[in-house]
Amino acid sequence: MFIQTEATPNPQTLKFLPGRDVLAGEPMDFRTEEAAGASPLASALFTIDGVSGVFFGSDFIAVTKGENEWSHIKPAILGSIMEHFMSGQPLLADGASQSQSDDADEFFEEADAEMVEVIKELLDTRVRPAVAMDGGDITFKGFKQGTVYLHMQGACAGCPSSTATLKNGIENLLRHFVPGVEDVQQI
Repeated sequence: MFIQTEATPNPQTLKFLPGRDVLAGEPMDFRTEEAAGASPLASALFTIDGVSGVFFGSDFIAVTKGENEWSHIKPAILGSIMEHFMSGQPLLADGASQSQSDDADEFFEEADAEMVEVIKELLDTRVRPAVAMDGGDITFKGFKQGTVYLHMQGACAGCPSSTATLKNGIENLLRHFVPGVEDVQQI
């Protein structure tokens, strides 16, 4: 098995491509060892000293490190990923739910529901695919008084260029296509 790696705009995060599907459906982001208990692979990666985040996309795994150097932890990460896929273990533990995003956590006025649907459609078709190429994801969290609130995951969380992505990319896109959007903020 050959696993490719790609740099992301976030120097703390590397994208690992195992050459096979990783996760069907919505991406999953693990920021703590406790949360990683839902996945044997995420749990194994968190046992590596220096790993501070694991993100599963459709065909990649993005791993975020703390202060350690990539040269010290990358071989162990590659080994854990290879061992997991060669073992045939499932990505998620029995009984673990893949759904991490809860629409009940979203907030917006009922009068804005139509605008929110347009915002979500633009995010799903234009923003999320591009962000996934960089090892991350962005999800809608709310809309209030002209401000769109988004949650950044994977390589996007803590990325130095995430503010520029939000302001220069996403905010301009949404303001162009959705009258009433004035600002975009990260939650």
